[in-house]
Amino acid sequence: MLVLVTYDVSFDDPNGPARLRRIAKICEDFGTRVQYSVFECDLEPDQWVRLKARLLDTYDEAVDSLRFYMLGKNWRRKIEHHGAKAALDLFKSPLII
Repeated sequence: MLVLVTYDVSFDDPNGPARLRRIAKICEDFGTRVQYSVFECDLEPDQWVRLKARLLDTYDEAVDSLRFYMLGKNWRRKIEHHGAKAALDLFKSPLII
């Protein structure tokens, strides 16, 4: 299933920048960054449970926010991209390692 993860981390808190880096790293472990604080994550159910748990353990609920958009298995017809940075299709674009 495709899950869109977005986050906003407060920099008013002195620990904010470090927490932002940790949250971004967790998201990078599970998905692809599509904008600064937005990740597309194509996940199996067990991966979704792990990702969500790690993010909820990391963010500060008093000053930060996390949003999860569940786009499901038929996500291709739910996403439309326009503008700069051509969208990467994880299943059609070539992967170079």
